[in-house]
Amino acid sequence: MSDPADTHRPDLPGEDLVRRTARMIRVDHAGELAAHRIYRGQLAVLEARGDHETAALIREMADHETAHLDRFDELVVARNVRPTALRPLWDVAGFGLGVASALLGKNAAMACTAAVEEVIDAHYGAQEKALGTDDPELSAVISEFRADECAHRDIALANGAETAPAFGPLSAAIKTGCRIAIKLSERF
Repeated sequence: MSDPADTHRPDLPGEDLVRRTARMIRVDHAGELAAHRIYRGQLAVLEARGDHETAALIREMADHETAHLDRFDELVVARNVRPTALRPLWDVAGFGLGVASALLGKNAAMACTAAVEEVIDAHYGAQEKALGTDDPELSAVISEFRADECAHRDIALANGAETAPAFGPLSAAIKTGCRIAIKLSERF
């Protein structure tokens, strides 16, 4: 059976609040899963290399993502939202991106974080604007998590993200991938 939210965009006039928020929760749940997996992939490499300083930074950010994922897990159940059908793909792709970025070095891992969090900041900002005061609970969650994501971006930038080899193309590729993942997760 198809989810009725699959045929609607969250910003269409006349779309009801339940469909809009279901779509938002679905895509945010998928995004937090992917972020959690990116950090797990990075930690696997950094810890194997003995880079405990970078691993500690990543672990702190990963702990936030785990808390975000747990909260969206709760919202999925509480609001009876169908999770994305692409979850297995985001699980593998997120971990792979984390491993690949960390294999390129600390600065590339930080560049990955900065790129992902920049897209998520804009994504959450658009959701906050679209929700307005229609769903105070979800708005509060998104606002809180957006602040965390901005802090992660700032940590990454302060720790060498922009000095990663080929930062511009690497960042652009990751941002494009994130935007595609968002669009696909909204729909599927």
